[in-house]
Amino acid sequence: MYPVNETHNPELKSWVESANDPSSDFPVQNLPYCVFEDGESSSVGVGIGDRILNLSRCASLLDSRFRAVSQKTLSGIMALPFAERNALREAIGGLLLEDTAADRAVLEDALIAQSDATFRLPCRIGDYTDFYASVFHATNVGSMFRPNNPLLPNYKHIPIGYHGRASSVVVSGTEVRRPVGQKAPADENSGPFREPCKLLDYELEVGFFVAEGNKLGSTIPIDRAEEYLFGMTLVNDWSARDIQKWEYQPLGPFLAKSFATSISPWVVTMEALAPFRAPALERAAGDPSPLDYLANDRNDSHGGVDIKLEVWLASEQMRNEGKDAICLSRGNFTNMYWTVAQMLTHHSSNGCNLQPGDLMASGTVSGPERDSRGCLLELTWDGDKDNPVPGSQRTPIELPTGEERKFLADGDELIIRGYCDDGSHRRIGFGQCAGVILPAN
Repeated sequence: MYPVNETHNPELKSWVESANDPSSDFPVQNLPYCVFEDGESSSVGVGIGDRILNLSRCASLLDSRFRAVSQKTLSGIMALPFAERNALREAIGGLLLEDTAADRAVLEDALIAQSDATFRLPCRIGDYTDFYASVFHATNVGSMFRPNNPLLPNYKHIPIGYHGRASSVVVSGTEVRRPVGQKAPADENSGPFREPCKLLDYELEVGFFVAEGNKLGSTIPIDRAEEYLFGMTLVNDWSARDIQKWEYQPLGPFLAKSFATSISPWVVTMEALAPFRAPALERAAGDPSPLDYLANDRNDSHGGVDIKLEVWLASEQMRNEGKDAICLSRGNFTNMYWTVAQMLTHHSSNGCNLQPGDLMASGTVSGPERDSRGCLLELTWDGDKDNPVPGSQRTPIELPTGEERKFLADGDELIIRGYCDDGSHRRIGFGQCAGVILPAN
């Protein structure tokens, strides 16, 4: 659906010199979209090196089909037909190539340093759905609380998800307030109580935005699901584990999740990710095959995306002492049991009408090794699927300052980074998704 073509040629260079640095997240082969404030109003831009190209300032150099670049959010671009989205990316890339024939003065005037920009959410997020698509994460969490039955019977048959809170999705850099909530009784002789969350956690996730939507009552078949995917972003689904433990039965997550979800300001298009598609995760022997509406050969061979992911932590004391953030874990998006196409198709399979700008997240990205676990709930837990010790047995993470962490403390900064690099194509990145924890009110 998204072919590898000349726009992915690793030899291409840009007249924006910083884009040619091999370590740059944003070479001319990437061109992720963002929304930022440039002066008094918001504008749509693309990342190129350490700069942003303000598309409204160079709209005159683009075809009239692409008037949506002058809007204040990405919603209009997301709603473009599949072929026009591809054509727009090629046209923007043409403006930024080192041998472009376009008006260089107009383009240079449209550049702004990323360090001077204030980023905003990329679009109005009408709906947000969070999935649970990593079998490693689901097995670990299930083993903590149901050692003899970690995965419920439906897990390997349908992509599990819940309807999240769109209004509390915030852009990277937004501070996150520690939530206050109701918790389970301490013992059988007491009742529930309310206090600030003590078991605050992050969840390493990858999100994807819907492009063209479907009408209410219609569905998106797996054969066409990729047409409805606009691009991908980094997500941190902040989680209050002690609040979650009391409230999640019988209907699932609620206030333990809805206080904040952070996303990167950058949306990497599915077109840019074409060289990094991978086979879907091979299912274990004895696992059921997906039902027909969730299966096709293309999804088996190219449904995965090879995104390398990292989680970093810097405590307030570390930052005050000038110490660098430490890497907590590294994972890969190829470890997901369900692909993005399967998640999208299943979401619409009952006739649910998806709309341009709807955000979906993968759920915690965890792998089979301890250092690839995607949240502290898993990372500090001493068990695994072969040794499912109770969830309370934990080894804290030691920080360079001598501090320890089983869960997040006030002042901690949590940073998620992601990039694609296969050694054959230009490395492309997702920027970062970061947030600092503030004390509860």
